[in-house]
Parts: sequence; structure tokens; C-alpha cells
Amino acid sequence: MTNPLLTDWTTRFGLAPFDRISDADFEPAFDRALAEHAAEIAAIAENPEAATFANTIEAMEASGEALDRVLSVFFTVAGADSNPKREALQRAFSPKLAAHASAITSNKALYARVAAVWEARAGLDLTPEQARVLMLSHRGFLRSGAALTGEADTRMKDVMARLAELGTGFSQNLLADERAWFMPLAQEDLEGLPAFVVDAARAAGAEKDAEGPVVTLSRSLITPFLQFSPRRDLREAAFKAWTARGANGGKTDNRRIAAEILTLREERAKLLGYASFADFKLETEMAGSPDRVRDLLMAVWQPARARAEADAEVLTKMMQGDGINGDLAPWDWRYYAEKRRKAEHDLDEAELKPYLQLERMIEAAFACANRLFGLEFSPLEVPLYHPDCRAWEVTRDGAHVAVFIGDYFARGSKRSGAWCSAMRSQARFPKVQAPVVINVCNFAKGDPALLSYDDARTLFHEFGHALHQMLSNVTYERVSGTSVARDFVELPSQLFEHWLEVPEVLAEFATHVETGAPMPKAMLDKVLGAANFDMGFQTVEFVASAMVDLGFHEGAAPADPMARQAEILDELGMPAAITMRHATPHFAHVFSGDGYSSGYYSYMWSEVMDADAFAAFEEAGGAFDAATAKSLEENILSTGGSVEAEDLYKRFRGRLPGVEALLKGRGLAA
Repeated sequence: MTNPLLTDWTTRFGLAPFDRISDADFEPAFDRALAEHAAEIAAIAENPEAATFANTIEAMEASGEALDRVLSVFFTVAGADSNPKREALQRAFSPKLAAHASAITSNKALYARVAAVWEARAGLDLTPEQARVLMLSHRGFLRSGAALTGEADTRMKDVMARLAELGTGFSQNLLADERAWFMPLAQEDLEGLPAFVVDAARAAGAEKDAEGPVVTLSRSLITPFLQFSPRRDLREAAFKAWTARGANGGKTDNRRIAAEILTLREERAKLLGYASFADFKLETEMAGSPDRVRDLLMAVWQPARARAEADAEVLTKMMQGDGINGDLAPWDWRYYAEKRRKAEHDLDEAELKPYLQLERMIEAAFACANRLFGLEFSPLEVPLYHPDCRAWEVTRDGAHVAVFIGDYFARGSKRSGAWCSAMRSQARFPKVQAPVVINVCNFAKGDPALLSYDDARTLFHEFGHALHQMLSNVTYERVSGTSVARDFVELPSQLFEHWLEVPEVLAEFATHVETGAPMPKAMLDKVLGAANFDMGFQTVEFVASAMVDLGFHEGAAPADPMARQAEILDELGMPAAITMRHATPHFAHVFSGDGYSSGYYSYMWSEVMDADAFAAFEEAGGAFDAATAKSLEENILSTGGSVEAEDLYKRFRGRLPGVEALLKGRGLAA
């Protein structure tokens, strides 16, 4: 029987034939595609002709098509709909992929050809994008250890293989802890919970085959539970389970894994001649160095901590007013902050949520994309990997642009968080291909599904990433879409969040789930007026996580990461009632792979730009100014990584912004 992963996909838009793919197909397809790519690379390296851009750089860009297709399907389902078989395959594939990547970058004949093209670049008459692709290829080889020899070369391969295994193990341990824990709620435990929380708890109980409602470790359920449950004992139990993910002892404990990852990253950096892993990692980012990252984070930390400490005093008095003496605890903060928001802004999440229907928020994101960039979205009936998934064809002026897939609901088989990925990236070489982009979220199911304001912001955030992929207009996949500096990649996503707060958007799409009536203007004004409510808390929990990430990587690897985490938080003067947004044992951004290692600050670096970028629209006369939208697409969204990120931003805005824009946007400016 023919393996569907290895055949030409004659489906609509060349989508993966999910209805014909089984778990049994992955391993043989992977092995064959991996061998094919290795043979393609060997042919390039052994080419007897003199190295040219076409027969070396472009040849590498054109290689590995079968492997890319297999992996795009596998990693999509492994992250969003995992099962024991897929988890076992992921553990098997990770070291093989690491060894394959090392075999390519340590191929001395291949590197010699890349280096020859690099040395001859001045006389090659390359386009700017080709010159960029050549630079990235050459730099990538060097940063992967291509120039290493002997024992150092061998050791680098071992380090990278082990890091791949550890990252996979970290992710799977975290998923196992999140999947295993839930807290049954008796009828009396539901007292004080809004209907939407009760409905979500009942849906979670059904998904867990429990006999009644439960609280799980899905952020879209546990956060509102912590906001609304008057039962301090239940809040404490739920919060402690949430923050103990990856640190429960036994085979799913991630603390030793984190320690080994940090040690190996330090060794990797030293093998390449860098003082620290942070120096290595940040060299290619906009920030450039650990010092610049620290300067940004500390500029934000001081006013954020001052605000949080002032807020803690208010919340403590509220708690004591309920007859609870002692200190405000982390499981108290959200509960009393929600009561304070209702008292000070007359804004109740339970009253707000019926106006934030998932369907209407999807429509809102699509409508903004239409007004800004002329995109139109038509539902597609195609086989996908899970019944929850939905697809749309994206067009402009009748021409196909992309396929967009949304997978919005939490389930036990899906890792936590929200993300955007491209199952196929836009490119024009070696053939023209339109992107297939997916947004994955973890919203609580409901009939219909209702979002918190934070959920709605997440939806817009991930759709901003999707726009970056869908509007890409480059030649080479290497620089397509979100293939940009890590501290630039969050600019389009965080910028798009601003359109959720545009009054006319909320007025049109925030309609009541039962009556269909638009959100009353008084409530809309309260929503916008409370946009920066509790911003001290939100900023402190984020910056603390970013500082711990930086501290782990800018010096010697700590023997005990948990002790080092405590030291860093103590040095910062971390408020006692606030915890890190992501503590080390469940800090997947940093330990599930290299993506955000030494780079969690990136969200804040990009936020400096997104506040300034949205101001460009306001200065031009409105959120949907056509000329500014065109400039945003031409200079940022369509260009991918074909130009240095700093240059792209300057083309759009004329200059780089200062941290003042961020502080003003968060309401933390002096």
C-alpha cells in the first residue's frame, strides 16, 4: 500500500491528506525522506563543478522537500493532538534529526563550497535577497560548528543530539503533568462561579470522563477559576498544581533536565568560542547583547514592581476585609484583583464574556485583515487532523493567497499555550507555493464558546503571526514569513492585538451571545478604560521570567537551576504574592527547544516597537489608514527575513523607538 506521506498530494491546494494518513505511516516515511535528503546533500557536496550560488546555495534550498512535508504533518499532530504512539515517535525522531542536521553542517566538503561562494560574493551579481540568503547560509554553518575539527567537532554533534532528546523529554513531561491532574468540583464548590466557568468545568469533566465538573491545568479554565472562586482552599490547591507542573518528582520531573540543558548550552557556546550561551544566542538578534536586554528589562521592572507593590497593599486590605488575616498569597491575587476591577471600573468579567463569542472574534480578526490588507476568507470543507479544526481559503482580489487553519479548543492531547506555524511556507523557488498556516489555541469549549478578554487578545495575537506568514512575498523559503530575528517576530502579532481595542471593532463584533445586541457603549468604554488594569502584576510576572531566562544563560550554567532561580528573584526584589509567569520546570519557551532560550525578553523588545507602530496609524488619522497599512505590508509583513529587522522597521517608521512607548502603552510611564 502506498504511503500517503510520500505521494504527490493532489488534494485541494495541496493540503496534507489527513484522512488517509495513519500513525503507522510516519516512521517509514520519515526514514525514507531523511535518507533522500541525505543523498541530495551528498550530491551537492560532491559536485565536481566549481561552487556557484545555483549549484550550492539554491541546490540546498531546493533539497529536502519530502522530509519537510513529512515533518510538517508529524509535528503539527504531535503538538496539537498527541498520543502515546506519536510521543514515542517524537522521542525517536528528535535525535535522528539532530544527527542529520549535524551531518550537514559538519560536512567539510559542503561547507567548503558554501565558503567559496561566500568569498566570491562580490562578483556574483546577486539580488539583495540572494545575498541575504547566502549570508544566512554561511553564518548558519559557522554557528552550527562547521569550522570545528577533531574532538570538538565530534563533541558538538553529541551535544546537539542530547539537547534534542532533552527538549523533547521536557515537552512530553509537561504535557503528561498537565494531562494527568484535575480537581473534581462538588456542587457546593461551584458556588460563586459564573455560568461560563461552570460550563467550561463541566465540558472539561466530560473530556476527562469524570462524573461531574473539574478544574484542569488549561489556562483558559484555571485562570477564571482563580479569579472567581471564593473558596480559598480550592484556589490554593489549583494554583499549587498549576505552578508545580514539571516539578512533581518521578519520571515527569523536569528539574534535572533543565540543569543538563543549561550545562550543554554553555558547552555548545564555549565550543564555538563565545563567552556564554546568551552571547552566542543574542548575537543575531536585534538586541545584540545580554547587556542591552538587561537594560530594557530593568527599565521596565522598576516602575512595574512599584505599581505591583502598591496594588498588593490594596488587595491585602480587601482580603482582610473578608476576615482573612495574614499576607496576600499568589492564589489570592487574581480573585481580589477581579473584585477590585468590578469595584473600580464597574467591569465584571462574567458580564463581559457573553459579548466575546469565539465566532464573532474570528470574524473580527478576518474583518480587520480585510480592511487593512484586502484579504477575504471563505470556509473550506477539507479533511483535517481533528474534528475541532476548521479551514478557510484566503484570497485577495479573487486570487488565492493562503489556506488558514484554526484549532481553537483545549484538549488533553494538545500541549498548553497558543502558537502559529506554517505547514507550508510561501516561496517562489524552486517552485511557487502558497502558504498553509495554522493557529493553535487552548480556549475552553462551550456551546457557544465564549472568550475572556485575554483569550480574545490571544486570538488576535496568533492571527497577527498568521498574517506575517500569509502576506509573505519572497523568493526563498529560508527568509519567508516569520523567519526573522526572534525579538522581531513578535512585532506583527503584538501589533495586531491593538485592533481588538479599536472601538469600532468592538462595537461591531462584540455582540451578546443571547440577544445579539452590541456591547453597550458604557461597557465598551469601561473595557478600554481598564485596558491597563493590573498591569503591574502582568509586567512583573513576565519580566521576572525573562530575567531568570537571561540569568541562566549569561554566565556559568547553574548546578541547581531552582536555587539560581530563587537567587535571581531575590536580587530583583520579587513581590511575595506574584510568581513567575513560567517557572523553570514548566518554562517550555526556554527548555522545549532553543527557540526562546535567552530570548523570552523578545515579547517586550517587540512591544517597544508595536506601541510605536500602532501610533503610526493613529498619527495618520485612524486604525485603518490605507497608506499606513500598505507601508506595514510592504516593509514588514511581506518581506520576511530578507532584510535586517532593524532596517525593516526604519523603513516603516523612519527610526527606532525608545522604551518610553512601551511604558506609556502599559500605563507605567512616570
